[in-house]
Amino acid sequence: MKFYITTPIYYVNSEPHIGSAYTTIIADIIARYKRLMGYEVFFLTGTDEHGQKVYQAAQQAGKEPKEFCDELAEKFKSLWKELEITNDHFVRTTDDYHVRTVQIFVEKMIENGDVYKGVYKGWYCIPCETYWNEDEVIRDGSSVLCPECKRPVKWLEEENYFFRLSKYRDALLKHYEEHPDFVEPDFRKNEMLKILEGGLKDLSITRTTFKWGVPLPRDPSHVIYVWVDALINYVSAIGYGWDEETFKKWWPANVHLIGKEINRFHSIVWPAMLMSVGLPLPEKVFAHGWLTVNGQKISKSLGNAIDPRYFVNKYGNDVVRYYLVREISFGKDGDFSEEKLVGRLNSDLANDYGNLLHRATAMVQKYFNGSLPRPSEGEGIDNWLKERYFQTKDEYLKLMDSYKLTEALEKLWLFIADVNKYFNDTQPWVLAKENKMDRLGTVLYNTLETILKVAIMTSPVMPDTSEKVFGRLSFDAKPSLEHLEEWGVLKPGSAVKHGEPLFQKVEVQNLKKVVETVIVEENTITIDEFSKVDLRVAKVVEAERIPNSRKLIRLVVDLGSEKRQIVAGIAEHYTPEELVGKNIIVVANLKPAKLMGYESRGMLLAAKHGETLRLLTVDGDIAPGAKIS
Repeated sequence: MKFYITTPIYYVNSEPHIGSAYTTIIADIIARYKRLMGYEVFFLTGTDEHGQKVYQAAQQAGKEPKEFCDELAEKFKSLWKELEITNDHFVRTTDDYHVRTVQIFVEKMIENGDVYKGVYKGWYCIPCETYWNEDEVIRDGSSVLCPECKRPVKWLEEENYFFRLSKYRDALLKHYEEHPDFVEPDFRKNEMLKILEGGLKDLSITRTTFKWGVPLPRDPSHVIYVWVDALINYVSAIGYGWDEETFKKWWPANVHLIGKEINRFHSIVWPAMLMSVGLPLPEKVFAHGWLTVNGQKISKSLGNAIDPRYFVNKYGNDVVRYYLVREISFGKDGDFSEEKLVGRLNSDLANDYGNLLHRATAMVQKYFNGSLPRPSEGEGIDNWLKERYFQTKDEYLKLMDSYKLTEALEKLWLFIADVNKYFNDTQPWVLAKENKMDRLGTVLYNTLETILKVAIMTSPVMPDTSEKVFGRLSFDAKPSLEHLEEWGVLKPGSAVKHGEPLFQKVEVQNLKKVVETVIVEENTITIDEFSKVDLRVAKVVEAERIPNSRKLIRLVVDLGSEKRQIVAGIAEHYTPEELVGKNIIVVANLKPAKLMGYESRGMLLAAKHGETLRLLTVDGDIAPGAKIS
């Protein structure tokens, strides 16, 4: 049995945060669960590295696009490693094999008559890399805004190649009808059906105004639209166009796990592209909700793009994973709260689960010298516990198979409550006092056998915790479905190790809220850190446009003691003539960088609001080179 799961590939215009970690953690849990069930799994994640937004971010950072992408891709890889993500491959859209596959894929679309040349006239959102129709944009006074991110869109008129997306409307509707579970949850499917029923317009799939993308082989003046490029990663990473045997093994994907904001691309555009080249469609697209912080979508501009390592270092990887699945109903929007995380830690993990193991292993150590007792014939309450276990196991597996992860954990914790009830109702401490050792041994064995089952079922969610439980119960087999199907997996006489509690409680009154810890800590610097930045007044003495660039201007600035060349992406806001003579503010100690072959030794400062950009200048005359302090 094979199982192929993907995350979206993450855009590298900024660093990873708790939102992207959420999607990847969920995918990792599903992948681990499928491996537990005996599947051979291929788990794919990666980074999306082309497009205008990445190009602009690289320019702002004073770096070549590939250098910029290399650094951020490594940050994603490093984070996934720290979060113990078990992906089998990490795809980058700048990888050579991917670039070749994109070109092969699009060429097949052209050969099949699904691509034509035309002129695109309409709105384009650079942050979302998305085209919008007139009836889709938001008009706010004189501003025209993206309906997704609510930021200004630009009017584009350029020669493009178009994909005949409209051609596939009826075929897509038929597929939705014949595969009612193709898109989940249901309310996300209904959103897609509404779009389909309203009709589809052909999609522009190339750009000519910048070069950071995959060239169209038959017309290299065009680069392939970043979304078309990105979607093809799901087949490029498994060999399409270069390793057909591997591709046939894994395709079609069993589930594309995505955020709801990119559902249209995955549930309409991508299936139509696959139909165009004659490939089967993925089994399922699951569009989960947004993870918000204090009710706001996570955004670097809002200052709430929290680094998940903060919480992992503070509470442990398993606690964060458990909280994200248990507290936030999978498929719906959910708000991240450190207080609720601590509540789950203290109640579910420390009290219900960890304390039960701690009490049971302590009694085995005290009354049976750390050797697991052999159970005797059970009583009514023992049979009730076993019945509850097998009922819970069946419900848990069914829910996990249906990607109802939150409900699966809810069922499992109801069973943990039953095990605690069993332990308390049988009163093992009284049995020990009355020297009823056979009965005591049975109660302790049954308790630890159920804890083993819980550890196996929660191993996809809390792998490190489960390994600790396995170690304490001397369970050294590779956990599998078989161990869940039978009762009596633990071997009497094996060593039971008593140790520190699995989870340490946190005092709620000692908590600092997220906004008072992470966000503030991430966005404040010390006076020593600020003093490292050498800000100087610089007089612009020369300025000229860089050939073949719409945005770059080469400036020569006078810093008093020397003259410097600085390259800045401000040509859309200033002419060279406007710049000469201005006293501007520059970062004088920035590491030199090359932009389109021109060395830039410094960075000018500017303020931007919407589409308006203005340079920072000084009030009155002051000598070039004056230090800002």
